[in-house]
Amino acid sequence: MEKYTVRVDEIVIKNFKNVEYGMIDFKNSNSKIKASVLGIYGQNGSGKTTVIDSLKLLKLILMGSSIPLSFADCINVDCDSSTFMFKFRIEKTNSNEITYCIYSFSLKKIKYTNLNSQISDQNQTNEKVIIFDEKLSYSLTKDDNIIEKMQVLIDSDEKNMTFEPRTKLKELVGNSVDDNTNVIVAKKIASSTSKSFIFSREMLTIFREKCKNKLYLSIFESLVNYGHLNLFIFDNTSNAIISLDTLPLSLRLHNDKEESSGIIPLPINGNGLINKDLLKFVKLGIDNINIVLCELVPGLKIDLRVTGEQLESDGSVNSIIHLVSNKNDKAIPLRYESEGIKKIIAILNLLINVYNNSSITVCIDELDSGIFEYLLGEILSIICQKGKGQLIFTSHNLRPLETLDKSCIVFTTTNPKNRYVRFTNVKRTNNLRDLYYRNIILGENGEYLYEKTNNHQIAYALREAGENNG
Repeated sequence: MEKYTVRVDEIVIKNFKNVEYGMIDFKNSNSKIKASVLGIYGQNGSGKTTVIDSLKLLKLILMGSSIPLSFADCINVDCDSSTFMFKFRIEKTNSNEITYCIYSFSLKKIKYTNLNSQISDQNQTNEKVIIFDEKLSYSLTKDDNIIEKMQVLIDSDEKNMTFEPRTKLKELVGNSVDDNTNVIVAKKIASSTSKSFIFSREMLTIFREKCKNKLYLSIFESLVNYGHLNLFIFDNTSNAIISLDTLPLSLRLHNDKEESSGIIPLPINGNGLINKDLLKFVKLGIDNINIVLCELVPGLKIDLRVTGEQLESDGSVNSIIHLVSNKNDKAIPLRYESEGIKKIIAILNLLINVYNNSSITVCIDELDSGIFEYLLGEILSIICQKGKGQLIFTSHNLRPLETLDKSCIVFTTTNPKNRYVRFTNVKRTNNLRDLYYRNIILGENGEYLYEKTNNHQIAYALREAGENNG
């Protein structure tokens, strides 16, 4: 199977959470930077996490998974739907061919009646999310020459039972009545199960059986593979899991025969259970983590100790494990380590992959949480200068502004119609951190980056609240 490197080049968000419109271009203008690193900075509640949530939604779509109803609550309260656009750069390994893809879709919440409800005699009304108005376009270049201009591959709106254009419909799925019927059925299944129509399992099966165009198939296969294996999201849910004495160990392992990736939750509060078949992957992941961990936190390693086995009711065998922190040859249970150490261990394998693999995209919300600021700046600087993959993160700690190039930083604004901006006219001798503080105070960049707060009003509010408490 041919291999491809996929990167997110651009994202547009409309009416999602508190972002009415926001556009981020992920391409670094500095040609000396190998990795694609982007840090998102801004005031609390200004739209930083919205970017991570949008990429999480993209991952679910590319995997053909059902979209949770919780995403419906993120639709802007003044709108009926949210709209997204993602631009991808797909490079074929050992080739000068580059395919650019633009995938756009909208998301909304609908109410439906469950006719099979047994809860009561009356029909039950439920809610669900649907993905609609999907559109996938592409262009092809080779040696910087345009081979095929940007054109629509699939345009699936709500009114059309299949999709446009008709010429592409024939190439992708065939021209018989049965072929059209299969597409109609696949579209209805996708809508009823809150899945993407284009990337649903039913449509991918049809494409693989009917489509003879290798370029079209490569677009679908590379994007699906990207969603399953190479796009990682470490969001607030992952941070919360750590606080609940569970280590969300992110792994991506591959050999000549197969690739596998995912997040394995490892209990750290006493003895935990893990499937025996997964144990070898966890051990390999921990071995890789230890190579780097002892350089970040001198003298620290983690051990996975197998203390026994347990036979489950379904006949499977689970290993009983105990995670141990070992510093300077003194072992203590990992659960007694700080939240910062646990966070570093949880994301370290992802950072290793970003450094070594150009096809990896890692999105981390609140990367700075629990990590010493000097160490954070050095890690990001190393990945930016010598890494290969794509790292997208949010942070409140401003140390990375002193170690990263200006092209690696995006700031949120107070304007919901233009949420994300970059600084312009920044000289190499300028300190980006100082410029950010100055723009917060003076608003010199055309958009306000901070909604003003009044120290006297804060002090008065604290005193008033204290008086109410008695």
